[in-house]
Amino acid sequence: MATASIKKKPFGSRTTADEVLDNVDLAGKNIVVTGANTGIGYEAARALAAVGARVIFACRSAEKGEQAVSNAKKLHPAAKAEFRQLNLASFENIRQFCEQLDLDKIDVLICNAGLTQPKYTETEDGLEMTVGVCHFGHFLLTNLLMDKLLAADEPRVVMVSSESHRYPATLNLSNYPLSKLTYSFMVSYGQAKLSNTLFANELQRRYSDRGLTACSLHPGTLITTDIARNSRAAFIMKLISPFTKNTNQGASTTVFCAAYEKSENLGGQYYSHCKKSRATKEANNPVVARKLWELSEKVCNLNETAETG
Repeated sequence: MATASIKKKPFGSRTTADEVLDNVDLAGKNIVVTGANTGIGYEAARALAAVGARVIFACRSAEKGEQAVSNAKKLHPAAKAEFRQLNLASFENIRQFCEQLDLDKIDVLICNAGLTQPKYTETEDGLEMTVGVCHFGHFLLTNLLMDKLLAADEPRVVMVSSESHRYPATLNLSNYPLSKLTYSFMVSYGQAKLSNTLFANELQRRYSDRGLTACSLHPGTLITTDIARNSRAAFIMKLISPFTKNTNQGASTTVFCAAYEKSENLGGQYYSHCKKSRATKEANNPVVARKLWELSEKVCNLNETAETG
């Protein structure tokens, strides 16, 4: 993947994204990062652009996305950073994004965008918002970009999950996504993060023989980002921020998985602090992953898209 290897030195919870990418050259690589306007998404996109990659900042807000690109270029004048509008809460917008994306190949797709909602809300397609954006939006995006991914020499999909994937312990597909009557913002976020890891593992099973590598990761505990911008958890995060990672540190595992040269070590793995970690038994259950994939195809009308496309 990288033309210069990630240095063989111990990385830990305080390692920054820039430290991980020290001595790495990603010139010629095309990388798409969702939710790149803020937090760890921004820091990952900025750091990857700083070492030569052409990075697409895929963000819902044009104003915030363009500002993020401007900020990255101020820090790294030679950076190939570009904004593209992407609303993961809209299947129509996701399809437009994929149709208009002017890349002949995608070397790395980083599915980073996420959110929590204190109250039940829905996507444009009538899905519970947290799972709708974090899982179904990324599921459709990844599948629609698959031809561009497989056109790369060593394509990679990096799913930003979380330790929150441990709750709930099992994915109840009969109550998935949650309804207005069953909604709990903690359960919905746990479902979303569990789905991220299941999706990465199923991608690895389905596409590894075609050269694609997929993995998932935990960026760090309660990083001070605006993922909880719409919840009471934001106040708690601010109080404990001196004891958590900053966003540059939080992006370290993301860029590690994006740029680490040994793809065979990454496939189907779950990472934390730039090291392999252990996901739950449910997250590694191939039967659950297959059922989630099949459900997601139906929800996203993916087979219909393939037949008419």
